[in-house]
Amino acid sequence: MGVVDLLLVGLVLLLGLCGVLVPGVPGSWLVWAAVLWWALKDPQPVAWWVLVGATVALFLSQVVRWALPPRRLRHSGATRRMAVYAGLGALLGFFLIPVIGAIPGFMAGIYVEERLRLGRHGEARAALRTAMRSGGSSVLAELFTCLLIAGAWLGAVLWG
Repeated sequence: MGVVDLLLVGLVLLLGLCGVLVPGVPGSWLVWAAVLWWALKDPQPVAWWVLVGATVALFLSQVVRWALPPRRLRHSGATRRMAVYAGLGALLGFFLIPVIGAIPGFMAGIYVEERLRLGRHGEARAALRTAMRSGGSSVLAELFTCLLIAGAWLGAVLWG
């Protein structure tokens, strides 16, 4: 697979990761479709294993999301700015503390945004708790799964 094709797959993966944070955009499906595209264009065993792993991970993610409260983030006062901060926090956390850092990074992003908006620690902490109860945990589960898949793809491309 050529460099241009790999860049396009990476771009679709990135769009999928951003799509997880935007209501109504099928972010996890874009991530899966990018891995499928890569596996079909570069039919190596590692590509097929990454595709199988992505399929299983997304299925398990959907099961977990069904068990969590439904997304009602808009009603809790969540904004696009909060989604950006949460997504950037998860991405930074994912790379600073490999893989598991996405979870505290996501929550830290929400906290920082709320702290900047509200100005006080107690109010920001309460807003974080409200956001997580109103569907933030569902978004986090989907985003974490998509980050794992993107990381597996990147690892397979770099070391495969």
